Amino acid sequence: MKNNHGHNDSIACTVAECKFHCKDDDYCTLAKIQVAKHEPVASTVECTDCNSFEKR
Repeated sequence: MKNNHGHNDSIACTVAECKFHCKDDDYCTLAKIQVAKHEPVASTVECTDCNSFEKR
């Protein structure tokens, strides 16, 4: 859900280096993101990544 700030209230994000980070606050501007794992079995938060990331 986007609000009048242009961010998605459902996706909090603190990665300011991402192209999709809202410059006004700690949210993502995408309608949805893709989360992926980089281990055969994800057992910790470190095993997952936001695959929607693009460098600003």
